Amino acid sequence: MMRTPLRTDRRASPTLSLERQLWDSGCRLVGGLDEAGRGAWAGPVFAAVVILPAGCEGEHLLAGVRDSKQMTPRQREHWAEKIKQTAEYWGVGAASPQEIDEMGIVPATRLAMQRALQASGVTPLHLLIDALRLPMLNIPQTALIRGDQQSLSIAAASVLAKTSRDAWMRAQEERFPGYGFATHKGYGTARHRAALERLGACPLHRRSFAPVMRLTP
Repeated sequence: MMRTPLRTDRRASPTLSLERQLWDSGCRLVGGLDEAGRGAWAGPVFAAVVILPAGCEGEHLLAGVRDSKQMTPRQREHWAEKIKQTAEYWGVGAASPQEIDEMGIVPATRLAMQRALQASGVTPLHLLIDALRLPMLNIPQTALIRGDQQSLSIAAASVLAKTSRDAWMRAQEERFPGYGFATHKGYGTARHRAALERLGACPLHRRSFAPVMRLTP
């Protein structure tokens, strides 16, 4: 598989530099992919893909978009709507806690990314992916360490994945009261640890993760 050579930089504010190189080479559909929830103790892993219109001035239209971890919840919610309005295509996918336990977190993350691509309704000509590659897909792709700090498409995908997952976890509060999912979203906080010790694991927990195995019978 031929890979398009890309020049990268490490600026914290993501740009469309990589996308423009690909657009100029004839790749008009460039998809940025990222995940959310990979390190959580409970809940699905979510992924999103964002395909911005070729030639768009995204740095201006999406000026506040960063790696989702560098944004406040209010900022993420605001910019998630802007991303959806600006993107030519976008999609969100997830892999369940049971799938994570069965196949492992990395394969499950790749599955969530495949589902995000399917949800977008289009096949990109090139993928820019934060850290991972998708070897099962016959699509030219580039894995970028800290890609959400370099590529605006990846950063936008990180925001959609994060806001989608947070909303899903908040909705589980009534189904599984006492764990605090609306607050910590399944991550390993002190409150979550105390709830696991008190209540044991629920169907949302990733039983293959060492902290969950240690804290529950």
